Amino acid sequence: MLQTDNYSLVMLVQLLLLTYDLLVNSFSELLRTTPVAQLVLYIIQDIGLLFNLMIVLLMLFNTYVFQVGLASLLLERFRALLFICLLYLALSIASHCWLMNLRWVDKSNFVWSDGLQALFFFQRMVAVLYYYLYKRAAEHLADPRLYEDSLWLRDEFRDRKSQDGWSRGHRGELSP
Repeated sequence: MLQTDNYSLVMLVQLLLLTYDLLVNSFSELLRTTPVAQLVLYIIQDIGLLFNLMIVLLMLFNTYVFQVGLASLLLERFRALLFICLLYLALSIASHCWLMNLRWVDKSNFVWSDGLQALFFFQRMVAVLYYYLYKRAAEHLADPRLYEDSLWLRDEFRDRKSQDGWSRGHRGELSP
C-alpha cells in the first residue's frame, strides 16, 4: 500500500515531469536554430510522458479497488485521462518528428506548412486538457478510500456483482 510519505514523493515526481513538459512546450521554439538541443529536449519530454503514464498505471494497480477486482470501476473513473495521455503522447511524437525533419534539413529556414500548424495547434490544445486531467487524477489517487476496505467499496462490489446477472438458484448453485 502507498504510504503518505511515498505518495508525496510520487506526486512531486509527477508534478516535476508535468512542469518540464510545460516548459518544453512553451520554450522549445527558442532553440530552433540548434536542432540537436531541441531533439534532446523532445526525447526527454517523450520519455517523461511515458513515465507519467506508467506512474498513473502503477498507482491504479496499487489501489485496493484494483486488488479486489474492481478494475472496471477505476477504468470508468480514469478512462478520459488514459485516452488523453495516449493521444497526447502520439501527437507529441508526431509533432516532434515532423518539426525535427524540417529543422534538421535547414535550420535557418522557418517553415510551417498548414498541416504542421494544425498538428502543432491540436497538440497544444490536447496538452492543456492533459495537464488538467493528469493533475486532477493525481489528486483523486490521493484519496485514502481507494487504498482500504470501506462501505462504498462493498456496495460497488455488490452492485457490480448483481449487474453481471448472477443470482443464487434454489439449490445454492450460481445460475445466470
